[in-house]
Amino acid sequence: MGELASLGANCSTMQLLSTSRQPLLRIMTLNVNGIRSACAKGFWPWMMRQDPDVVCLQEVRCDEASLPAACRAPEGLHGYFHAAAKPGYSGVALYSRRRPDAVHHGLGWPDLDPEGRYLQADFGKLSVISLYLPSGSSGEHRQAVKFDFLNRLTEHLKSLRRRRREYVICGDLNIAHKEIDLKNWRANQKNSGFLPEERAWLDALFSSGGFVDAFRVINQSEGQYTWWSNRGRAYENNVGWRLDYHVVTSGLQDKVRQVAIYKAQKFSDHAPLTVDYDYQF
Repeated sequence: MGELASLGANCSTMQLLSTSRQPLLRIMTLNVNGIRSACAKGFWPWMMRQDPDVVCLQEVRCDEASLPAACRAPEGLHGYFHAAAKPGYSGVALYSRRRPDAVHHGLGWPDLDPEGRYLQADFGKLSVISLYLPSGSSGEHRQAVKFDFLNRLTEHLKSLRRRRREYVICGDLNIAHKEIDLKNWRANQKNSGFLPEERAWLDALFSSGGFVDAFRVINQSEGQYTWWSNRGRAYENNVGWRLDYHVVTSGLQDKVRQVAIYKAQKFSDHAPLTVDYDYQF
């Protein structure tokens, strides 16, 4: 059973009995930085031991046909993919124990859907989304693409809120929300990922937008990061950023029971973020 932090804890490792797990809905997200790379580093055996109901992956960097069978459909899970048109780039995936009622690939944006950034699975009155927001760190052009994506995504999220459904949006948002969400926040105020405009977008999302940062419902502690630079000893010294989220509709806020960022093994430059919900799946 998975190593999750109990209600109000600081994400310390803890073994859960299966009886305490049920009937919680366990959803995991990870930017794998290449799904085949994560597989080679032992992600799949670890992931299966956590007994997840839904797993959202970002930056898979290959299409479904290029994956070994064990990665396309792990035992007991249904696999779905939205690959980027460009080989070795971006792409998202979603695995689920229950077969979805419907799966939606992309947002209907001809200019950005080829980057493979959005995959939605519907289960009854719940939808789970694997989302990978663009990074603007490579230059002004990509930062402009990121801002455009955020603006258009705002309208899409408004449309979701008008539906009588609950949503769990999992993924790498490439934004650290508050000063508590990255170690060196003072030095990064002019850098992509911590720009005032990006942080304001999350402010609006978590206020008037009607969505909730599920991790912070449980854990308000410092040092809770999900991404670390490969430079120096950032991982070992926990000099990181919290870039990965479960963004949930307000109706799920009181359903969040346990959260965990797993660091004992390194499968990627990101860490798996797992949340348990008191929700009948």
